[in-house]
Amino acid sequence: MKKTFSYLACAAVSLTILALACGDSDPPKTPLPLEDGGVLWVQCDPQRGASACGEGEECRYVPFYDRAICVRPCGPQAVCGQEEAACCPTGEERDGGETTFCLPSEVCEATPDAGDDAGAGDGGDGGEETDGGSSADDGGGSTLDGGDVEVDAGPGTVVDAGTEIDAGPGTVVDAGTEIDAGPGTVVDAGTEIDAGTVVDAGTEIDAGTEIDAGPGPGTDAGPGTDAGPEIDAGTEIDAGTEIDAGTEIDAGTEIDAGTEIDAGTDIDAGPGPGTDAGTSTDAGTSTDAGTSTDAGTGTGSYTNIRIMAANISSGNGQDYDPGHGIRLMQGVDPDVVLIQEFNYQTDSVADISSLVNAVGSGFHYYREEGAQIPNGIISRWPIIQSGEWNDTQVSNRDFAWARIDIPGPKDLWAVSVHLLTSGSGARNNEANLIVNYIRAQIPESDYLVIGGDLNTDSRSESCFSTFDDVVVTTAPYPADKNGNVNTNFSRGKPYDHVLVDADLNQYRQSTVIGSSTFPGGLVLDSRVYTPLSEIAPVQAGDSAASGMQHMGIIKDFRVPAF
Repeated sequence: MKKTFSYLACAAVSLTILALACGDSDPPKTPLPLEDGGVLWVQCDPQRGASACGEGEECRYVPFYDRAICVRPCGPQAVCGQEEAACCPTGEERDGGETTFCLPSEVCEATPDAGDDAGAGDGGDGGEETDGGSSADDGGGSTLDGGDVEVDAGPGTVVDAGTEIDAGPGTVVDAGTEIDAGPGTVVDAGTEIDAGTVVDAGTEIDAGTEIDAGPGPGTDAGPGTDAGPEIDAGTEIDAGTEIDAGTEIDAGTEIDAGTEIDAGTDIDAGPGPGTDAGTSTDAGTSTDAGTSTDAGTGTGSYTNIRIMAANISSGNGQDYDPGHGIRLMQGVDPDVVLIQEFNYQTDSVADISSLVNAVGSGFHYYREEGAQIPNGIISRWPIIQSGEWNDTQVSNRDFAWARIDIPGPKDLWAVSVHLLTSGSGARNNEANLIVNYIRAQIPESDYLVIGGDLNTDSRSESCFSTFDDVVVTTAPYPADKNGNVNTNFSRGKPYDHVLVDADLNQYRQSTVIGSSTFPGGLVLDSRVYTPLSEIAPVQAGDSAASGMQHMGIIKDFRVPAF
């Protein structure tokens, strides 16, 4: 390896000196052929040594010819013996003396001072410290390398200083020693062209340290160009949290829930006679008429509705002051109550409201005005329209009605009645009045219930035939624990009823209270109901109280809210 370095070093130095001696534009010389094809004409390969040379010859690179040829050492004891050759000093030392070789005379003549300059003034130019190899295996002296030591500053200076060009001695060794160190053509001598240290060593061009290695944040780390956190991260553009979350726009709690627009609680549900008397204000515009805008809770849902008829006042005042009737209503937890003799304490708004809240906290109600024993409606859901129809057969009460916004697209119209006891004819007249009012005001598409104290002696009375035009009057009928369907105090007559139209009747279901089931509905009589724990706070004697003339009647429905 060291010898290889020496050959290559000599080649580099020789080219430099040759350029100085002959001019940059002159190509290397070519010796004329010898007649006998002597040793001066044998080309060789320094990498393969003297295998192509004759005995005693060495393969040495001759910069003058820009190729390696076989040469014979010469000296005082061994002359060249050829006219065209001369014993030419090389500037090398070997075995304690200067080395000389038989070289073409023109080579020696081109470097006349070779012998004098070989290391005399440059401090061992071919030495170990400068050119990385000892003088013994340096591979050639100044003559073979081009001569003039002062011009080439020594092989070490040019060769070993070349680490900036060839990326170090290792690069020179691997950079094509077989191609350009040998006797090949001028093209592949290649010490400057194809050594490849600048072009293909890749340290500046293709090593990629500044362009693509990526350590530099300004050039190739890429955070500004392709890191993409601001352009394609999408956190502000497509996260959609403010635009498409829809919590304020499409939640629909204020717009379509219907609680503020169509609830009607302040206008028409009111406890006061001046507020809820059914004037043009609360007569029910198209907004609160319970259309599809405000009716529904959701597709596929159902609402259980328990409707109760209750003329269950007690005592001597035809009111609910004693509390028996209030407990009976509380015990069965109704959603809608068609109540008669709707009096309580002073009948003030506060007193009536306290009765209603005792039945169901926050419930709504309508109570007719100016009546001695008024009719009314109590409802879990908002009453969006209400009023009274004149009963021409009696002066102390009328027919109370209310339009209730139950869940779903349809409203429930409830009519609370208290027919006369004077006879079946009078009751049928009242029935005709009611049917006419209903036909004139209530849409057939909505649900309808007529309920209360009809005072009917039997189910064959003509008023039932009249009511058949708008409601269903046939069995099954509500019954108590013992199966009794009659409702007066003595339990012998069917005084009280809950009658619904065919639209609502199709959704009728059994009344279930606790573990008890009543397929046709319940006649509530605390005297026979067991166990009373199912209808707490009802007491056993409530239905037996003084002045209690009727039993409560209950029917249940499961109504689609869509």
